[in-house]
Amino acid sequence: MNPKEHMPQTQDYFSTRRQFLNRFGMGMGAIGLGTLLGETFQAQGASRSPLVSRTPHFPVKAKRVIHIFAQGGPTHLDTWDPKPGMVKYADQNVKEIGGIPLPSPFKFTKTGKSGTEVCEVFSNIGKHIDDIAVIRSMTTDVPSHEFATVMMNTGSGRLVKPSMGSWVLYGLGTENQNLPGFISLGGGLGGAQNWRSAFLPGAYQGTLVSSVGGNIERVIENIRSYNLSLDEQREQLDLLKKLNEQHADNLKNEAALEARIQSFELAFSMQTEAKDAFDIARESEATRALYGESDMGRKLLTARRLVEKGVRFVQVWNNGWDHHANVKQAITRKGTEIDQPIAALLEDLKQRDMLKDTLIIWCGEFGRTPRHDRGGRAEPGRDHHNKAFCAWMAGGGVKGGTVHGKTDEFGYDVVDGKVHVHDLHATVLALLGFNHEKLTYRHNGRDFRLTDVYGNVVKELIA
Repeated sequence: MNPKEHMPQTQDYFSTRRQFLNRFGMGMGAIGLGTLLGETFQAQGASRSPLVSRTPHFPVKAKRVIHIFAQGGPTHLDTWDPKPGMVKYADQNVKEIGGIPLPSPFKFTKTGKSGTEVCEVFSNIGKHIDDIAVIRSMTTDVPSHEFATVMMNTGSGRLVKPSMGSWVLYGLGTENQNLPGFISLGGGLGGAQNWRSAFLPGAYQGTLVSSVGGNIERVIENIRSYNLSLDEQREQLDLLKKLNEQHADNLKNEAALEARIQSFELAFSMQTEAKDAFDIARESEATRALYGESDMGRKLLTARRLVEKGVRFVQVWNNGWDHHANVKQAITRKGTEIDQPIAALLEDLKQRDMLKDTLIIWCGEFGRTPRHDRGGRAEPGRDHHNKAFCAWMAGGGVKGGTVHGKTDEFGYDVVDGKVHVHDLHATVLALLGFNHEKLTYRHNGRDFRLTDVYGNVVKELIA
């Protein structure tokens, strides 16, 4: 036996940074923030948060976004693009649309000073129609749910691209460093693809909150440590900061590790701030009644609380718009589900003087066919359709009381003012103060942007 082989070695007295963190016991749990920070440390240094509020290219009209995503493909013909003349073709096989037309069973009424036609199931939203710009000429590439959903949220149905919320956060930062800057309330088809940061630094990833309302400890689970006090956690984080400063030159080699450290810092801050932000019980009884006790009511009230506290981008998922049958019953149900809560959101923001700089977006991933599903006289439902659908925007510099674009007499094709998904994204960025062609991020040797190499701002939608 060689005694020297059993003597303590120099390396035994030290741990790698990764080993140290693995043993450190932060106790803050996984908060769904992804790989935060990433390459941002290389450009900005360890002491600067990638989420600090930043100035856009030109003066802003909107400071924050609430994106209400109606996943499933809402029928534009039964919501925001009435075609009363279709009735005269109801017994004919119209080859231009590939089958027998299905006239809408709903009544539309000219509403507000603008006289915009509003479907009867949206009677409460209709009271705010002069604040809303309806787009009747949306198009997308493929009428497949997952492809079109990811396309609407990221600008690409195939490539791994950052989401719209991630681009907004990358461009503007956020106004509250104690909460995630991009939060997704609920989720849908495609999952994390819809709120991912992809090749953008992980700090811009959306944070998923699956449900709201009820027990606040369950709404934001795994944030609070049950083993350490706030003072003890702060001491640990301060020690990590000192170690980071000693190794600042090597951070570029430990991007994932630094991302985890940043998530610890945010989780620490969220222990007090998030509990307040997500607790809708703190609202007055009158405000809760305004939104209603439904899932959408709770989500939209939470969204208002989040943007009021400085969260930059909140996405609210409203699934269940895939109606291949029973259109009348289905749209009545879904319309009733969103009508009061969305109207409440618009009214609440206006009362708080926030609608003027909060951009509200409502859209799905595509529209529905003007013919009966499968072309014949099957159940009164509609099939997927990518050539025409509707979206609307309100607040945040939007020209309210306007209708943009036009489809043919069946609502099958756009005949005027076509707005592709890329154009919608370009317009959203313009309202937030960005030239969409200049909000870029260099990755793998080329500059990427939300709109890829496409997109035109729809100036008619901007006040």
